[in-house]
Amino acid sequence: MKTNLKRIQKDIENLSKFNATPDCGLTRFSFTKEDRLAREYIKEEMRKAGLYVYEDAVGTVVGRLEGKDKDASIIMVGSHYDSVKNGGNFDGPAGVSMALEIARTMKDNNVQVKYPIEFLALIEEEGGRFGIGLFGSRGMVGKLTRNELDQHKDVEGISIAEAMKNFGFDPDKIQEAIRKPERTKAFFELHIEQGPVLEHNVKDVGIVECIVGIRHLEVIIKGRPDHAGTTPMNMRRDALDAAATVISQISNIAKKAEKGTVATVGVLEVLPGATNIVPGEVKFTIDIRSKDENSIDQVIKDIIDALKKEAKEKRICYTNAEKLRVSPVKLDEDIIKKFNKNCKKLGFSKVDMLSGAGHDAMMMAEITKVGLVFVPSKDGRSHCPEEWTGYKDLQKGIELVYHTILDVAEVVKNED
Repeated sequence: MKTNLKRIQKDIENLSKFNATPDCGLTRFSFTKEDRLAREYIKEEMRKAGLYVYEDAVGTVVGRLEGKDKDASIIMVGSHYDSVKNGGNFDGPAGVSMALEIARTMKDNNVQVKYPIEFLALIEEEGGRFGIGLFGSRGMVGKLTRNELDQHKDVEGISIAEAMKNFGFDPDKIQEAIRKPERTKAFFELHIEQGPVLEHNVKDVGIVECIVGIRHLEVIIKGRPDHAGTTPMNMRRDALDAAATVISQISNIAKKAEKGTVATVGVLEVLPGATNIVPGEVKFTIDIRSKDENSIDQVIKDIIDALKKEAKEKRICYTNAEKLRVSPVKLDEDIIKKFNKNCKKLGFSKVDMLSGAGHDAMMMAEITKVGLVFVPSKDGRSHCPEEWTGYKDLQKGIELVYHTILDVAEVVKNED
């Protein structure tokens, strides 16, 4: 293999040190001390690889390798380096290590290409701090608004705009991060699978053909808080009773939609939250995913119908707000063909896959051709401290992306 296993391992282990919750999994939120330390490490590694380093207007770290044709459209490669709360060391950083190692390997072998390549370390993909995911890639495709930066806040009430200012970025200049489709040739991402398919089937890599669409809903049900001992059951306006009835139907609603559709209630907040008070308000989130957008629409319709029924029967009122909307994405067929060719050339086993998780690749597909490769996750675990991918497994994925990028970028000199 042309890439260096020790350097790949070093990246993962060094990035894991920049962590707000040592011994309790990885917590690295955007625009924090841990973010600062991680990005300084990434920028230093990029400089060592001979890249021109800068940060875009929303905070993504970029290392640029000029091509022979400086005016040619840009190939981008990378992933995110933020994490969920108490997550693992590979979700995101595996793809950042991939970008760093490809840049280093190109330098080692004096590889020169026609097309410029930009190696990326994107921020706030998880939405762990502000509840707004895919932040860096949304900024690149023009899907961020200035108002959103004021609206979304962390648990301490700090808005994205405030956090950006404190970190040294100007929230009024986010439009400068937008990439033009005609100036972007391709985007490559490597990610851990976050599921059990590759390990179960004993395959080296997964070549992703489609990424599911995602909708995030926030539902608020309002009833009336009353004394739990003195209010008769038939006179209550119990917000939690209504919420529980709706939530209990969501699994069957998703099953009925078929086509790989899933729905999850991940957050449930009950107010005022006292043992002896009838719940007056309930807030909950719904995450809906499917490869078929019509199935997502049907799930939402059925949930709203259930809410309407509860509102009528139990005298409650409700609101539902869409917090995230991303359509299903089919990845580029030509890049998939190149992945398949290089798998055969490198002797790697592979499986064609659907991605049930959202990635920056799904946003970048709005402006350019995209390729996404998965590497195995031990026991299918992710978003937890037990998350693990073998370094040799990760290296195989990096090798596949490396050779495919050379095909797309058109090598003009290689002294290896």
